[in-house]
Order: sequence, then C-alpha cells, then structure tokens
Amino acid sequence: MAHQRLAALLVALITSLGLLVAEPANAGLPQGNAVKDPAAILRDALPFEQPDLRDLQHRLEGTSDDLRAKRWSALSRSLTKSQAFLSTRRDSILASMASDDQTIAEGLLDAVDAGITAMRTEVDQQNKTGLIQVRRETLTTVGDLEALLTDETIPAIPTEFDALPRLKGRATVSISTSQGELTAVVDGYNAPLTAGAFIDLSLKGFYDGLPFIRAEDFYILQTGDPKGPEIGYIDPKTKQERHVPLEIRVPGEAETIYNETFEDVGLYKATPTLPFATLGTLGWAHSDQSLGDGSSQFFMFLYEAELTPAGLNLVDGRNAAFGYVVDGFDVLEELGVDDRVVSIKVIDGADRLQPHA
Repeated sequence: MAHQRLAALLVALITSLGLLVAEPANAGLPQGNAVKDPAAILRDALPFEQPDLRDLQHRLEGTSDDLRAKRWSALSRSLTKSQAFLSTRRDSILASMASDDQTIAEGLLDAVDAGITAMRTEVDQQNKTGLIQVRRETLTTVGDLEALLTDETIPAIPTEFDALPRLKGRATVSISTSQGELTAVVDGYNAPLTAGAFIDLSLKGFYDGLPFIRAEDFYILQTGDPKGPEIGYIDPKTKQERHVPLEIRVPGEAETIYNETFEDVGLYKATPTLPFATLGTLGWAHSDQSLGDGSSQFFMFLYEAELTPAGLNLVDGRNAAFGYVVDGFDVLEELGVDDRVVSIKVIDGADRLQPHA
C-alpha cells in the first residue's frame, strides 16, 4: 500500500507540472534493475567495443551489493576472479588499443591490477571505508582505459537540425548556486544536440543569475527561464526562440530517437543509454504541447528511491537526459525556489562544442 500511495503522489506531481516544460506523460513503467551510480552510468554510456574491458568494469562494479552488506568472503572471491580475468584478458585488451596508446594502456592496466590487489588487502582487513576509496579509484582507471577506445564520432543527426550546436564528446561544468557548488558531466556522445545547446548557453552566460522556478520534492529542480516575457533562448540572428528536439539513444539501437517518445516507437520497457536513474540527472525540458520545443530550461532529477525508483520512473523515454551531477549532492538537496544559479562555467570540453553542422 505504501508503494501505491507513493506512485499516486508521483502521478499527482507529474500532472501538476503546468510549467513551460517537461510534463512527463503517465505511462507503463519500464522494468529492470537500473544502475544508480552516475560514474557507472557514464562509463556504461561510453561508445566503445571491447567486451573484455566492459566485462571487467561490470565485475568490479558488481561488488557493490557485497560491499554494502560487508560480505567479506564473497568480496574476496569476486576480486580474486576479477584479477584472474584481467590476467587472462590483458593481451586482448591491449591488442584493441591504437598503437599510439599502447604504452598508456599498459600503465593503466598495471594500475587496475594494483588497484584490485589493494582492494583485496582492504577486504582482508575488513576496512569498508578504505575499500570504497580504492574501488572508486580503480574504476576511474578502468574508465580512463575505456576512454582510449571510445569512438569520437557522434551518431548521425538529421539534416533538419544542422543549424543547432552540438557537443562532440563530453564536457564538465561547474554550477555555482546560492547554496554552493555542483559539478556535472555533460554527455555529447549520446545527446549531442541537447548537450550542445546546454554548453552553448553556459558559455554565453545565459544561465547566470537565473532563479530556480520549480522545486518539486523528490522529483525535479528546474531553471533556465530567462528574464522577461520569453520562456527560452532567442537566437540573435533569427530573432526566434531556438528549439532543441527530444533526443534519446537506446543501447543496441543504431539510430537516435528524435521527437518521439518510447511509447511512440513501441519501446515500452526500454532503458535509455542515459537514464533518469540517480540524484542529479540533468534533463531537458519541453512543453506539454510539443516534444521538440525545448529551448533553454533544464531540470535536475531529484531521485528518491521509493517514489522514483531507478528503472521504474515516469521520465525515461519522455524527456532527454544529457548528463549527471557527479559532485555536490549535499548542495543539490538544499536547493529550492528561493535559490538561483550564480553561474555555470565550462571547466573542460568547451573545445568540443561545434556551433552547427
């Protein structure tokens, strides 16, 4: 009954979203046990083809349940198997690297192996805090290896959107608010137009000083409504509001879905490559009338385990996620409608922004 009441509350919140933007439609819930760690989601979203390295990543990430429960024997067995797997697959991973990256890859693989050894030591000492830290560092190194294999080519974008900026890769932004600092990673591999619009506006200083116009407990925190009568970004060249289409990628699908929801294309149980599965997911807002009229307003998903469970929310497939807060979660949880964005600075990846096709 408690879950039914929570679900009813979520539907009520959704149907009350009479704002300019994102009013996610009520529909069947997608299924699955979603990953809730933004760093893991970002690793999974990297476009590369090396099954052994991906397997190693998932093996190390898969220790999380045993770690939370302090199942030390199970952790020891898992890490021993992961280290043996790395030993047998090391050559295949190296062989997949470009010749110019071989030396770097060897050093990173050595670091991963050393990291697993250090994790085993922390397990032997039953030191949960130390294990969490070493595990995070080791998985970051795995991500560095995966980045060497990442295909920098973004998926084909329909020519009708040629005038829009696009982000070819990832960028990191510092979001300064009246409550403190947030850091977020914006993903142009999987949402190049959405991420491109956000980075373009951030570089223009568009968001600086804007208030948070909506704060729904356990749901969203939204900003990006400019001062004055406009509700989006007005392109100074065209004098028209610039619109960004709904843009969603799904693992295994060759083409990006534009201006269609999962229901529209019959993907009722799909999980997008960039899911709304964790606190601080960045989402692009659009109106209730059109999927393709999002302009500048964005929201940060306020994940709450019971109300909007990972893999069982009502936003995936109806709004585009384009990045994740990776630091400053304590600040995020304090923000409300009395707060504002002080500034958004692009601290890495500004050079990956392409003004148009």
